[in-house]
Amino acid sequence: MGTGRLEAFSDGVFAIIITIMVLELKVPHDTDLNALRPLIPVFGSYVLSFVFIGIYWNNHHHMLHAAGKVNGRILWANLHLLFWLSLFPFVTGWMGEHCFESLPVALYGTVLLLAGLAYYVLARTLAAHHGKDSKLAQAIGKDTKGIASLVIYATAVPLAFVNSWIAFTMYVVVALIWFIPDPRIERVFAE
Repeated sequence: MGTGRLEAFSDGVFAIIITIMVLELKVPHDTDLNALRPLIPVFGSYVLSFVFIGIYWNNHHHMLHAAGKVNGRILWANLHLLFWLSLFPFVTGWMGEHCFESLPVALYGTVLLLAGLAYYVLARTLAAHHGKDSKLAQAIGKDTKGIASLVIYATAVPLAFVNSWIAFTMYVVVALIWFIPDPRIERVFAE
């Protein structure tokens, strides 16, 4: 089967996730700048999560665009990814509301880790379905950035209990690594 319905459904879920996250930003009751101060951690966690959702959406789009077909395993792998991404509004809100305390930062990192793992599984499932010699499999390659991201997340989660700001900084580093869309798929399909 083609990828159209999978892409459309996924795009809808991405849009809903972003919408739910922005609704967590509560309007202050006062009109002075001091009224915005308590929102700084909430807004900071929102910005980071928005960037991560954007990164996932962008790379998901490129990968599915390169895939010509999907099967049931791919549909389930995609739902697995969307499940973890759907938890972003919860962990984003909790981390921001509690000013980057250890447990919320660790849980945020756990969701990042599991979403990253789910994306890795989806990429491998797509590559296997298209064959190890396919352009898609070549484009995905060894996925060094993906594996490095998982290692950083796995390191940051327990580190959050030592220093939550170091863990948070490690999450930002992963976002910076992925901020520029992964050119592997575009490069392979342009050849």
